[in-house]
Amino acid sequence: MNSYKIINKKIIIGTNGRLCDTSSEVIHSKLFHEIVSKGIKKLCDKNSIYTQKLDIKHVEEQIKQIVDIFELLSKNHISIVRNIRPDAENLLQYPTELNNVLEFLYNYWREFERYIVCDSQSDNLDERPYRTFDETVERLTHLVRKIYRDISENIISQHPRTYRQVNSGAEFACISYPAKEIFSSNSRFDNIKDIPLIRQIMMNPPLILETPMNKRKGQFVEIDQNPLELVVLNQNEWLCYPAKVGDLLIFIYFHQRFFELGFSACNLFEIAPKEDLNRKPDAIYLYGVSEDALNGLAEIPTVFHEDKENDMFIGACPRNDEFGYFGYLKKMVLTLHNSIKIKKGILPFHGSLVEISLQSGKRASILMIGDTGAGKSETLEAYKQLGGDLISETTIISDDMGSVEIEKDGTVRGIGTEIGAFLRLDDLQPGYAFGQIDRSILMNAHLTNARIILPVTFYETVLKGTKIDYIFYANNYEEVTDDKPVIERIPDAEKALDIFSKGNVMSKGTTTSTGLVSSYFANIFGPVQYKEEHDQIAEKYFNHFYQHGVFVGQIRTQLGIQGMEQEGPEIAARELIEMIS
Repeated sequence: MNSYKIINKKIIIGTNGRLCDTSSEVIHSKLFHEIVSKGIKKLCDKNSIYTQKLDIKHVEEQIKQIVDIFELLSKNHISIVRNIRPDAENLLQYPTELNNVLEFLYNYWREFERYIVCDSQSDNLDERPYRTFDETVERLTHLVRKIYRDISENIISQHPRTYRQVNSGAEFACISYPAKEIFSSNSRFDNIKDIPLIRQIMMNPPLILETPMNKRKGQFVEIDQNPLELVVLNQNEWLCYPAKVGDLLIFIYFHQRFFELGFSACNLFEIAPKEDLNRKPDAIYLYGVSEDALNGLAEIPTVFHEDKENDMFIGACPRNDEFGYFGYLKKMVLTLHNSIKIKKGILPFHGSLVEISLQSGKRASILMIGDTGAGKSETLEAYKQLGGDLISETTIISDDMGSVEIEKDGTVRGIGTEIGAFLRLDDLQPGYAFGQIDRSILMNAHLTNARIILPVTFYETVLKGTKIDYIFYANNYEEVTDDKPVIERIPDAEKALDIFSKGNVMSKGTTTSTGLVSSYFANIFGPVQYKEEHDQIAEKYFNHFYQHGVFVGQIRTQLGIQGMEQEGPEIAARELIEMIS
């Protein structure tokens, strides 16, 4: 291996395009030796029956002996190795126990999150990404699996009858290069200009990740100080994910402690193409600055700043475990996006936007606004499931955030921000997650608020957007009655603004809030911070909706009512089908 780091449960391997070509190279690498050493220590600390019977001690001399024996066993049957290494009789006299130690070490290696970072600075690896990934990720996977199987077969003298092609190489890999030119003329960005920029990512889904936290709390606070001037970054510990967020370019810098979260952005945001990287970004996010760098700036130090001099927004978040949740990455990026839109006089929204084409030839675009857990995605997914015979095509423009723009001819058009979705597993239709699992990243699957990140649309679709026909507030807290129908048209802009601005929702436990809560326009990611400007934009837009015949109403998903988590969105979806078709 070229260079590597082991950080908690992460292994980060750096390379300039080549790893190991043979089993012997892998076995003689420092990383292989360290994994064997750490694994044997774990077995010895547990006082394992295998280490007792084989008389294994965690001492350097014996670790080296085990590595040497594994190399011999990768090429020779155990009977031959006994003759070559009579000094290792303690290891070789009990084949079953030795094979169990091998199995433990193989699984121990696979317990780590494994990353490969291919440095493209000296060789244009990004010009031939598939070949680069093939020569690194695929080759490592093949070699590790081959070593394990060859050694096992030579120990127990039989071939497996079932071959399980588990991922034994890297789970994530990227090709990166320095971004010096982008910031070369401005010393304010010296802190970040040498941090490598990700050009391509390869992942091996499905991935099951365990993050330090499974909920987000608080909101992001605007501060007067520029976070870039408050932090010092070790540029060898960071990577930059250049994200296309709607029509904006946002550089997401993430620390190696949060690699699993930074790399997972590839299922949510499009990587910016090379032609977009000739200019400075619209915003920068420093995800994982030192724990004390932001102390005293806010009660919860998730902060952002408008750098008017450079026409840019800059956000920052500490790398404490309490911020090790994907929501802190996603929502800060979207806060930066929404803040920029508000400054431009454009209305951001927190909601799902889909364009539905029916087999009858009718078309409708539905924007469903509401807070996390309001049932937006769940209702639209139920719509797709239940309306299969009527629907010709469903196109997702936005799963969570986007913006509404008024075109010169008065048309109301919505565009999105993300190519993926970050969803609660509990609220999805039965079988949906498993139907998409081959492309998915699952986080904290064993905990409340287990999440799945999966791609749901294409960037070109997100950016093109669609003309909006229906705008609903997703009401998840009221039961459907004769007086409160599933779909209720709101009579005027004043009443609509009252309902939408209150942003009521029955919390589903995705943050630290519980019960019925309110948030301004169901969107604490920008509108709350710039309420005065947003008020003016919202009044202008809602009056325009009514003047131009856009249907504005609320839809009762009942997702927040106990026992209606599945049935509520289905009822809402059936009503939508009837109304549109």
